Amino acid sequence: MNRLSSLSLSQTSGFIVICFIVHCSLLIPSCFSQQLSTRDKKAERLFFSAIDEYQERSYDRALASLKKAIDLDPSFTEAWILRGDIQADNRQHEQAIDSYQSAIRTNNPFSPGLYFILANLELTCGRYSDARSNYNRFLEFPQVADQKRQHAQKRIRDCDFALACMANPVPFEPVNAGDSVNTEFDEYINAVTPDELYLYFTRKIPRTAQTTNRSREFEEDFFRCEKPDTAWLNAVNLGPPINTRGNEGALTISPDGKYLFFAACDRPDGYGSCDLYRAERIGSRWSDPENLGPEVNSEQWDSQPAFSSDGRTLYFASKRKGGLGSSDIWKAELMPDGSWSVPVNLGDSVNSSVEEMAPFIHPDDRTLYFSSKGHPGLGGYDLFFSRKTPAGLWGRPVNLGYPINTHADEITLVVSAKGDLAYISSDIPGGKGRQDIYSFRLYKEAQPLLTTYFKGVVYDADTRQKLEARFELIDLSVPAIVARASSDPVTGGFLLVLPAEKNYALNVSKDGYLFYSGQFFLTGPNTRSEPFIKDVPLSPIRPGETVVLKNVFFDTDQYILKPESLAELERLLLLLEKNPNLKIEISGHTDNQGTADHNLELSRNRAGAVFEFLVSRGIDKDRLAYAGFGFMQPVDVNTTEQGRANNRRTEFKVLGN
Repeated sequence: MNRLSSLSLSQTSGFIVICFIVHCSLLIPSCFSQQLSTRDKKAERLFFSAIDEYQERSYDRALASLKKAIDLDPSFTEAWILRGDIQADNRQHEQAIDSYQSAIRTNNPFSPGLYFILANLELTCGRYSDARSNYNRFLEFPQVADQKRQHAQKRIRDCDFALACMANPVPFEPVNAGDSVNTEFDEYINAVTPDELYLYFTRKIPRTAQTTNRSREFEEDFFRCEKPDTAWLNAVNLGPPINTRGNEGALTISPDGKYLFFAACDRPDGYGSCDLYRAERIGSRWSDPENLGPEVNSEQWDSQPAFSSDGRTLYFASKRKGGLGSSDIWKAELMPDGSWSVPVNLGDSVNSSVEEMAPFIHPDDRTLYFSSKGHPGLGGYDLFFSRKTPAGLWGRPVNLGYPINTHADEITLVVSAKGDLAYISSDIPGGKGRQDIYSFRLYKEAQPLLTTYFKGVVYDADTRQKLEARFELIDLSVPAIVARASSDPVTGGFLLVLPAEKNYALNVSKDGYLFYSGQFFLTGPNTRSEPFIKDVPLSPIRPGETVVLKNVFFDTDQYILKPESLAELERLLLLLEKNPNLKIEISGHTDNQGTADHNLELSRNRAGAVFEFLVSRGIDKDRLAYAGFGFMQPVDVNTTEQGRANNRRTEFKVLGN
């Protein structure tokens, strides 16, 4: 039973031994003996009958017995309290509040505890002013222990916070996702792909076709919807090997759509009550899920994964030892060899002494949304967001506000890659079932960093065969790899998230092929939200093939390599190291601004700078040549700034392999 208060009674020599155990382990009074507050023997007998019926879970019969007892003696304190307990157990919160208020009016010796019980219940129902008043009445009693006093004081602050939120509501206009997604059963939002083409969610469905009221057995399965235009198509069960006869829940999918992470409980290969698993998509099929192992999973509950757009950071909720509360948010890193690092707690900037759950790391890799009971809120679980600082630390959590958060539990939130649209699971009245999925426009202050994506297909430039290739996204300001991904081995498809406000170099590589060099400038006026849609052809390594090194940079009219060039040159160096027989010619090219002689010398010096770098890193000079061509070999017009920029380039050509 999940009671707000517990009343234990036994009869000895005409006295009643009464023990009150109040929610949060408040014991008032500790255990004492006294006569029942009624002198009506029939009411007393009905009261003890109600206790027996309550213990047998015959709630309706117990409430009927208590009503008769109260009708006989309206000042029967214990009967009012037990009535409130039963109603609270059955989520009849408003009726329970009335019962506890009636118990208080009987001038009984249990008033301190009853005020606390009543305030808790009023807070649960969103009656913040009433709850605040009753917490204050509770604190007026001198026998309240320090720990309980602090507890009540914190809840008073929660009431004040909730009242302030309600006085300053945030925009919130939820739209039901419709019949293609929601049913009479519970649906819980899990993930939306960066291109917003697919929505993943969990549905709680009956195991059998028969419905037998409370005896109905349910299981949780994953479903997927597709939205090719403006509306979601009918949801499709993901099926085996992802879904089983057991329960699967809390799914997340990597931004590139290649990996699916989820939680499953009580499996033979599990390490705790619930563990985290991963499956890989190959073409249209998912591999058999594999347990993430003892590095990630503990002997306790591990669930609710969220995978970052960097392709290596997994956030999740866990009740493992070493946390700050009963449930904390942790992260683990995927290492280059495929193993996982030891999970790290996100610390007290995110986690509290109570419970944090359901992390969602936005594709911007800087905004974390999560649910918490510990930070100031409106009651139960509230939704929050925290932003990562440039130093990699998480900032103070911000409550998403009312009416997104209410006195009920708000646990799961997913935000689109663009950041303007959010998805939530809620039992808002008027839905298709108890828990439905809704979308709503997320107000500006709670939106993440602007994010776009690069999407396409990798293929062999000669045969058009689809290829599995490695993607590395490099932050040019560091330079450092900020994301890794790979294309699908069957379809060649890829999707790479691009958070704005940075300039990136892109390298796409596959053994036996020349790499592809790309760039994305997303700072200043170049910032954009429209996706980059482009296929990537890879050419086999053979004489005559040319690659433009788009991320080799020089200052205007200079030939000293800029630091931002290092990442690209490292990829060229790696190509030469992996192919020891490869010989290349490095060439420099300019636009038509300036004299021919000056441009010829400048282009040769720039090619020579790349040559010297490779030699300094151990590449034999006999494998290298370099030349400058000035503006004699343009690839674009010289009448526009973009055309001239394309003509100013450094490239290499394969001489032999």
